Amino acid sequence: MCDQKEQVVELCKALIGAQSYSGAEDQAASVITEFGKGDEFDEVSVDALGNVALVINGALNGPTLMLDGHIDTVPVNKEHWETDPFSPVEKDGRLYGRGSSDMKGSVSAMIVAAKQFARETGKNFPGRVIISCSVHEETFEGVATRSVSNKFNPDLVVIGEATGLNLNRGQRGRAEVVVETTGVSVHSANPEKGVNAALQMMKLLAEIEKLPAPEDPFMGKGILVLTDIISSPYPGKSVLPASCRATFDRRTLVNETKESVLQPIQQVIEQLKKDDPTFRAKVYYSKGTDKCYTGAAIEAERFFPAWMYDEDADFVEKPLQALREIGIPAQLSHYSFCTNGSHFAGEAGIPTIGFGPSRENLAHTDNEYIELNQLIQAVEGFAAIMRALLIEK
Repeated sequence: MCDQKEQVVELCKALIGAQSYSGAEDQAASVITEFGKGDEFDEVSVDALGNVALVINGALNGPTLMLDGHIDTVPVNKEHWETDPFSPVEKDGRLYGRGSSDMKGSVSAMIVAAKQFARETGKNFPGRVIISCSVHEETFEGVATRSVSNKFNPDLVVIGEATGLNLNRGQRGRAEVVVETTGVSVHSANPEKGVNAALQMMKLLAEIEKLPAPEDPFMGKGILVLTDIISSPYPGKSVLPASCRATFDRRTLVNETKESVLQPIQQVIEQLKKDDPTFRAKVYYSKGTDKCYTGAAIEAERFFPAWMYDEDADFVEKPLQALREIGIPAQLSHYSFCTNGSHFAGEAGIPTIGFGPSRENLAHTDNEYIELNQLIQAVEGFAAIMRALLIEK
């Protein structure tokens, strides 16, 4: 046990020290590939996007269980930190550093747990275990993991995002919704001769604000929040803006589709067009493009679906019971934010649960930390989940 405690803490420290913003995860990937060279792992692979996979093959035929955790982090403002965010610090039972909670601690725990599982079973178990250490989650939730899923075709997935050692059976999804108004640009000395796109946007935003948010008794509200707005040309110099664009963050619920999310806004636009013949606007999803550290391009429309499974599903009940049997008083819950589960469960329909150390609200924060006792407990928790899903009947 002492060895496992030391291993998971040291691995987490090494990963924190390997700065890995989205698209620059190569240092963290190298730490993991080096750690995976032990006898416990039968394969260590890096795909075209830079996702690292550690594979343990069981001696018997059976399902493929994938544990997924991302190795990229959001950036930091070092001026807001009390310590160097990339020099891990242990203090008062906590380990501080960028990515400690989101989610290098969990990645470390699942890797060490997989080694433990391989040793305990002598690999005499049905199926195989894949530890997926994925890239670009912070910018494209679930997009990079499409290639992981295509390669390994998992039958079951455990998302390692923070749950406070509870078991999550779903998550809200995320979409970036863009509305754009178009005006007629003229000299600002004669505004009556044109159409001000910014004023048209104000009309549109006022009506969008009135739209009721969908709600789910388990997941809460499908919120729609304005995150930015800009007119063009910008800055305007004695000219009415020809266009204006606003972006919303939309948290989606189960069974909402690309079409259903945009429909209420489209209806608002159509009504404003009826009321004002000069009103012109459109609504669509934003698209993103970025480069992976391998040089490969990653791009996607920013719509990442929600997902949820029944609490009495076998792959939910068994891990929950297994966690409680080893002394982790797990409760069923869900993620309020978006995860790679948007691909595995939301797009691919693969049975998926979430389990990980630390709390959701520590993600992306200044002076981010993970409780060391949760980090260590997570090793036992991941191992118990592997046993429950692959061995115990």
